[in-house]
Amino acid sequence: MKTVLITHPDCLDHVTPPGHPEQVARMDAVAQALQDMDLNRVTAPMAAEDDVLRVHPRSHLEALRRAAPAEGWVSLDADTHMSPGTLAAIWRGVGGAVRAVDMVLGGDAQNAFVAMRPPGHHAEKTTPMGFCFFGNVAIAAKHALDHHGLGRVAIVDFDVHHGNGTQDLVEDDPRILFCSTHQSPLYPGTGRADETGVADNVINVPLAEGTDGAGFRRAMNDHVLPRLRDFKPELILVSAGFDAHAADPLAGLELVEDDFAWITAQLCDLADAFCAGRVVSCLEGGYDLTALGASAAAHVKVLRERCDG
Repeated sequence: MKTVLITHPDCLDHVTPPGHPEQVARMDAVAQALQDMDLNRVTAPMAAEDDVLRVHPRSHLEALRRAAPAEGWVSLDADTHMSPGTLAAIWRGVGGAVRAVDMVLGGDAQNAFVAMRPPGHHAEKTTPMGFCFFGNVAIAAKHALDHHGLGRVAIVDFDVHHGNGTQDLVEDDPRILFCSTHQSPLYPGTGRADETGVADNVINVPLAEGTDGAGFRRAMNDHVLPRLRDFKPELILVSAGFDAHAADPLAGLELVEDDFAWITAQLCDLADAFCAGRVVSCLEGGYDLTALGASAAAHVKVLRERCDG
């Protein structure tokens, strides 16, 4: 059984203004890094509206549809822009995440990587922000719970920026454990350790600028991995942001590819122990193209190896 790679060329039609870090070339870098891997390649479908409505109100969907331009760009805030291809890209981003959950929980794959853009973990219930429009991973978690009948789903977010949107969408649901390591202070200014959710189901681990791989691993070992073991998830979802890499231009952590491989292996170990190896990972940030490609390859290589083990 191979790792499933889910993507779609529609994600290339979400075009940002010149100089924007969340650019089409990000997906080219990931695709090139993964092109020689032996993966089960699957096309991301359009999401069903009911899946998006699990976490976003209809007013949010309609506001995005009204804002979508026929040409050029529309700026929803200083960082978040829509082009004519944005709607298709974001609907396929959700569709890819949901398809990955269906395949993993249906026994068609042990794990999956959803290589789509734009990212999703900053999108709050009614607020697109931080390059993000829909909460892809939060939607995938709710789908696993409500459609597949799971009782416990964990989300691990190692993007350098706090996943404020994911937290906003899941912190009131005790069936979901949300764990985030992130640089602080840094955009979006959320993710304090005392933000704990309705049932102690939010674990935020702020990291100081300059934290290296050893510090990241200590934080995971001390705070995140023990909570995951106690929670005993039936599925692990990953917000795989690679902008904590030392080369990334938007932040100041000092991780390298081996650190992303290490945390992937740790999460796979937990998945083997509690949820039959079931892991679904979705691409979030990562803005140095060389580092992004190499880090994504290191991450997916571990997922692929676990399918052979």
